[in-house]
Amino acid sequence: MTHSDNKKHILFIYTSVSETLLGKPTGWYLPEAAQPYYILLPHFHITFASPAGPNPPVAVGSVERYKEDEDCAKFLVDPTVKEKFDTALKLSEVNPADYAGVFYPGGHGPAIDLPFDEDNIKIASELFRAKKPVAAVCHGPCAIVSATDAEGQPIVKGRTVTGLSNEEEKLGGKEKDVPFLLETKLIEQGGNYVKADQPFEPKVVVDGHLITGQNPKSSKLVAEELVKLLS
Repeated sequence: MTHSDNKKHILFIYTSVSETLLGKPTGWYLPEAAQPYYILLPHFHITFASPAGPNPPVAVGSVERYKEDEDCAKFLVDPTVKEKFDTALKLSEVNPADYAGVFYPGGHGPAIDLPFDEDNIKIASELFRAKKPVAAVCHGPCAIVSATDAEGQPIVKGRTVTGLSNEEEKLGGKEKDVPFLLETKLIEQGGNYVKADQPFEPKVVVDGHLITGQNPKSSKLVAEELVKLLS
């Protein structure tokens, strides 16, 4: 992790899951990685990681849906991004102390593996306890529902949070594709869940060093808040 400049290091944690519980194709959701990446890149060194390591699967539906989006189109052909994916760390290889913060893109994939992945839970918990920013968008907060603070309590307990709403999950017809509904789980874990007035409109919440975004339209806003927290 040696770099001659003073830029901080940020970890992007992706899913390694390519199918939902019902066998539909999934993975990480393209704009929720691409748009934040290009906002964060001028400010930080960015490392990619996933439970299985290199080349975590992108959700093919998001590639098609966002093919006209400038950041998304660029991300898919960017040689630096490709290298980061090719050399992505396994979560078991990550030393949380090396990073100033973590960012979780969404997609149905992260709802399936990351909440139950012991290495992920350890990374999120350690960064949170070190008062380093933990940021997540859409299904990304699924990755932090099992993370705990120094007292062993859920990191979302007593904190204002957002993430994909139950209404949005149902409108997308995927509520049976995931092990739990994120809004319900955040509330069960003691979080004060809030959402935008209308489905699929942007909503971002910052509570201390926890940053959560509700849906794809919230992706850039989450990244902007992460820059603010670390500058």
